[in-house]
Amino acid sequence: MSSLSSLSSLSSVPSSCPELPASCSDAPVPPLRASSSMAGRPLRLALCLSPLLIAAVWGLTNQSLLYEGVVRLARAEPAWLLAAGGFTCLTWVVAACMRQGAVPDRLPPGLLLASQFAAGAANHALPAGLGAHAVTVRFLRTRGVPLERATASIALYSVAKSGAKTVVLIGFLLSSSAWRRLGELVPDGVVLIPVAAVLTLMGVATAVVRPLRRPITGMVRSALTDARTVHARPSRVLALWGGATAMPLVQACVLACTGEALGLGLSWGTVIFAYLAAGTAGGAVPVPGGVAVDAALVITLVAFGSPVAVATATVIGYRVLTDWIPLLPGALVLSAMIRAKVL
Repeated sequence: MSSLSSLSSLSSVPSSCPELPASCSDAPVPPLRASSSMAGRPLRLALCLSPLLIAAVWGLTNQSLLYEGVVRLARAEPAWLLAAGGFTCLTWVVAACMRQGAVPDRLPPGLLLASQFAAGAANHALPAGLGAHAVTVRFLRTRGVPLERATASIALYSVAKSGAKTVVLIGFLLSSSAWRRLGELVPDGVVLIPVAAVLTLMGVATAVVRPLRRPITGMVRSALTDARTVHARPSRVLALWGGATAMPLVQACVLACTGEALGLGLSWGTVIFAYLAAGTAGGAVPVPGGVAVDAALVITLVAFGSPVAVATATVIGYRVLTDWIPLLPGALVLSAMIRAKVL
């Protein structure tokens, strides 16, 4: 795209050349401009349609899950489903607050909210939230934020999100006795050995390989600088850490409302704790679409005493509300933002 734009800018140079008037006047400026435009259209069209293609492929490969979830939700209590939908919309607002709190620059609220809504569709293509991070980095770059600072904001966002979620989980562990039912779900110490080995190899590679060390060092330096700037502003601190604390609670409220609609039979505190515990365990597995989190969530709800069928239906309903229903509108918004060159 950059090469095409530079080619277009070269084509717009005035054709006034004292040394070679004939050759300059005969230069085919209009054909060059037309060819650059024609060459850029297929690439822009592919970028605009790629989110829709991903959404269509995902829907075709998960027809049974879509059908079962829609059928069960059609039989659920509509009032609780409406409340769950409200909490789902609130998650995008909280995510936008966190993104704003992670950067010192002032971002347009409407476009920021739209980018977070579109980022949900991108998360189905890449694991571990990489799709949303990629969309956010691109949005920050179009707002004039340098690449290092945009990447550093992603690191600050991730640290705040995981740190606040850990604090909330510890609070539930200290205030509730439901955690005793999860003893059989705690992984063995042997399972943690591969994870520790991978982290060690990553650290050694970062310290030894210079092409890896340089960008990571620059990102860490930018992250520390932006973190000091952000934490010097109370509004940014409130947006970042307040949003990071509210995010898991709002997402758990979506699950709790869905459980009430389907007759899950567990208290809200138990459901919220189950969501926090399952999200911590399943989030370590880098699978697109939150499949690992869903499996861990079903197992956790069953461990707390819910029937398997109802727990499965609750998780399917939760996924329908938070991911499947917003998937097509999110893909459309993502395509529109790419076409408008906001992304």
